[in-house]
Amino acid sequence: MVDFVQLQAIMKQRLTEDRGIRTVDTEGPTLEAAVAEASTLLNLPVKRIDYEITEQGFSGFLGVGKKEWKIRAYPRLVTTQDVVVSSVSTNANMETAAPVIVDKDGDVFVHLDDDGANLKVVAPVMAGKRVTKGDAMRALKAKGVIDIDEDLVATVVNEAKSIYIRVGSFNRKYTNDGMVSVNVTDQDMRAYITLTPPGPGGIDMSFETVINVLQDNRVVYGIKEDFLREFLDRPSYRVAVLVAEGTPVENGKDAYIEYLFQTSQKRGPVHEGTDGRVDFRDVSNIQNVVKDQPLARKVPPGEGIVGRTVVGGYLSAKAGGDIDIPLGNNVRLGEDRITIVSDINGQVMVAAGVINVEPVYTVQGNVNLKTGNIIFLGTVIITGNVEDGFSVKAQGNIEVKGSVEMANLEAEGDIVVQKGITGRNTGTVKAGKSVYARFIENAVIEAGNMVIVSDGIINSRVDALKRIVCKGKRATIVGGHLRATEEINAKVIGSAASGTETICEVGVDPKSKKELDTLMANKANWEKEIEQIKLDFQTLNNILQQRKSLPEDKEQQMQELMERHRVLLAEIKEVDENIANIREMINTVKIRGRVSASEKILPGVKVIIRDVMETVKTEYKATTFILENELIRVTKYEEPDEEAKRAPDGYTAN
Repeated sequence: MVDFVQLQAIMKQRLTEDRGIRTVDTEGPTLEAAVAEASTLLNLPVKRIDYEITEQGFSGFLGVGKKEWKIRAYPRLVTTQDVVVSSVSTNANMETAAPVIVDKDGDVFVHLDDDGANLKVVAPVMAGKRVTKGDAMRALKAKGVIDIDEDLVATVVNEAKSIYIRVGSFNRKYTNDGMVSVNVTDQDMRAYITLTPPGPGGIDMSFETVINVLQDNRVVYGIKEDFLREFLDRPSYRVAVLVAEGTPVENGKDAYIEYLFQTSQKRGPVHEGTDGRVDFRDVSNIQNVVKDQPLARKVPPGEGIVGRTVVGGYLSAKAGGDIDIPLGNNVRLGEDRITIVSDINGQVMVAAGVINVEPVYTVQGNVNLKTGNIIFLGTVIITGNVEDGFSVKAQGNIEVKGSVEMANLEAEGDIVVQKGITGRNTGTVKAGKSVYARFIENAVIEAGNMVIVSDGIINSRVDALKRIVCKGKRATIVGGHLRATEEINAKVIGSAASGTETICEVGVDPKSKKELDTLMANKANWEKEIEQIKLDFQTLNNILQQRKSLPEDKEQQMQELMERHRVLLAEIKEVDENIANIREMINTVKIRGRVSASEKILPGVKVIIRDVMETVKTEYKATTFILENELIRVTKYEEPDEEAKRAPDGYTAN
């Protein structure tokens, strides 16, 4: 099992490896070949690679129509489950791969050379059986050794140092010496030796002799010396044995593009909430990037590694092929001349093999579970509707060709809804600039400039920093609370039906008014809490007067009441200062606010200009309400400013 500390270490290592998402495009005659090539380029095992097939291959018919398989591969992101499984597997492999120490008997070797008979004794491993003097004597006599120094044999056996020691002689017969032949094959990349066994009185083949014979045959590189020494201790005869191997050429890898973003169009990861539920709306495949963000880099071609033959020759390597850097729209080369950098905020994508950053993101159809919520660092165009429960946020503008249902829209620029906004008392639309729509119903609207509507506003809360204008054939404001700094203008304002309250408020910045209302509400709540604290404190004080002391819990309660009272007084003092500042700012703003109805304004409508309120008692036709001498006056109807008559491209008030 993997403990927590091991898990942390493995996670840290894996996350470091996967920190930058790298992507490579490869191809091959088969899918397996393309994946293997990606594994080489990414320097990762195949099991740690994800890939997508960008072009399916075809083996052709009788060699005709053959197509390569093409894929886009990238590292598989590490997960805790992967780590646990991998770690358990790694530990198991380590246990398997670790050298298993087993019992091994000692060994004895006899080697005959020009100086005499030599003895080598190897010590046993663990509980293996040791070589005895008798074993050594039998091995010496089997090789025809004479004049044996038995005391020296005993010493060699006891010490078992694995080195040859001369312990006797033999009847030398030169015509029976062992022989070695050399064969160089595979275009000088491999060398083999074949041994002929010695006859009676002939000497064994020595390491030095074999090396000399190899050199006589020009074999000077890649000799496996350790293997050769072991082989000559226990040789195989009349069998070709590989003893030298050259280094093959390693041609340089072709240049490739390492992507620093996800090039696939797969949906983003889903996130589980604290309640265990997954909100599939909060999923998007938009890859937002910011100006000057690195997007990809070209990995230059490799130079390659020179090869060598066993006869010492050098084999030249080919450098990898180069590629062009795929620069598209709104991107540039960085100072290093190999990194692609974004010129703007927007969506990064690969199209026709080049990297582009698009300032506009277009949703073909509705915003729904298929698209997920939209967050984009540019302008968003939606050809369909924004369905219930979804949100769209943009750093630029938002344009909806259809309607907006019980959804949330937020943009730093304009928001244009070709059809209507139906909020069902939950949907919100917030624009840094203006909001344009056919109608607004049961919604909350905030605009940093204007709200322009053609058919009307029904039972909605609408705030505009400048003006709210309903300018069309059915331009009616019915119900709700509308606030604008400069003007509210419609064809008809109010409703003949009772119970529908319509409030039109001008002359004050809605944000300042909203902040003032919040401060006033907070102050009222705190003052109410202070009154309750006074009552609780008086109750405790009465108990103290009667008993001369309070229980420990009551004493603690009294201390808490006193501390809370002190905090509330400080809060009220601060909020009074803020209220005074906002009121002073409101009073110094010289704005001529007005409420206008080109056709009629109905009884029951509340008109608020600055801090003066008037409830309309009778129907007025073609009227504008203004403030003069702290009184609301009814004057002749005034048309809205030209700015309110200009609409964005693609929008019509009719």
